[in-house]
Amino acid sequence: MKRHLVERELTPEGPRHRPAGPGGLARSRSVTVNLAESPLAWLHARGHLSERLFDAGEALRADYERAQLSANITMRWDPVRVKGTGDRGLSPGEKQIAARQRFDGAITSAGKGLEDILWRVVCAGEALPEAEKGLGWPARSGKLVLKIALERVAEFYRIT
Repeated sequence: MKRHLVERELTPEGPRHRPAGPGGLARSRSVTVNLAESPLAWLHARGHLSERLFDAGEALRADYERAQLSANITMRWDPVRVKGTGDRGLSPGEKQIAARQRFDGAITSAGKGLEDILWRVVCAGEALPEAEKGLGWPARSGKLVLKIALERVAEFYRIT
């Protein structure tokens, strides 16, 4: 996994709200954040998601990427496939269609109202606080709803 580490302020208020340190300067606390780490991987690494739920999210994300559902702005330069080998002899277009069908099935199995949190966190890589804010949900409600959605996705993919 690639790493892109940056320092971030721990609280949004900034240093002016903290008591002054030695020399009269306000001390601020910061954390190191890996921007290349997905929100799903972050939750899993800190024990908030089981292996099963993490695998379900990764399966959904993989189908999202294989189905090429994200926005494209340039011409495709994929190599041309001459002879079918492996992958059950499916052409690239057929693989894309199959991934789209799996993705649609997984989202449908999650149920109405849960597809938004799945798409935002798993597919778009949006952090939970931003997803909650974007959906107009109360703070700290996203983790519970995401777990429910991932349980249903795990059932769809038959992940045990």
